[in-house]
Amino acid sequence: MKIAQELRVGNVIKLGNDAFVILRTEYSRGGRNAATVRMKLKNLLVGNNAEQVFKADDKIDQIILERKETTYSYFADPMYVFMDTEYNQYEVEAENMGDALNYLQDGLECEVVFYEGRAISVELPSSVVREVTYTEPAVKGDTSGKVMKPAKIDTGYELQVPAFVEIGDKIEIDTSTGEYRNRVKG
Repeated sequence: MKIAQELRVGNVIKLGNDAFVILRTEYSRGGRNAATVRMKLKNLLVGNNAEQVFKADDKIDQIILERKETTYSYFADPMYVFMDTEYNQYEVEAENMGDALNYLQDGLECEVVFYEGRAISVELPSSVVREVTYTEPAVKGDTSGKVMKPAKIDTGYELQVPAFVEIGDKIEIDTSTGEYRNRVKG
């Protein structure tokens, strides 16, 4: 058990019979009132969001989730199938994949997150390298500041890239923000 003021974003807690991941915490200290912690939470099993206010010294059960290193194998509607090094297969529902769908390709190494033996989500590496399949040509002479243009990668995801990026270039993408990082040689 941890007290409310020790919990951070990304921790998983148990309230009642449900598990929640902490999306945001806000600590406040009132005049005569005791210190409080306001948390924005997401239910891991249902997916809905909630806000909860705790006293700073409230004791809350923290849950440690199990994680396994896996490789993406294939899509079997409505499940995405991942395989570990011992050839065990794990299925994650499409609705629990979130932004991971923007970068998913065969052979992508990632972590499958489990809660009570059930695969509930996927965590990607911090960045991935993908090939640009479509982008507009750069406008000649437009060099004012940081010029960006839309581009699509091989998964169909669209993002903003600098003007010098062309079709066929490999780019590194930050998976937490979905933004271009840099162009990759080779």
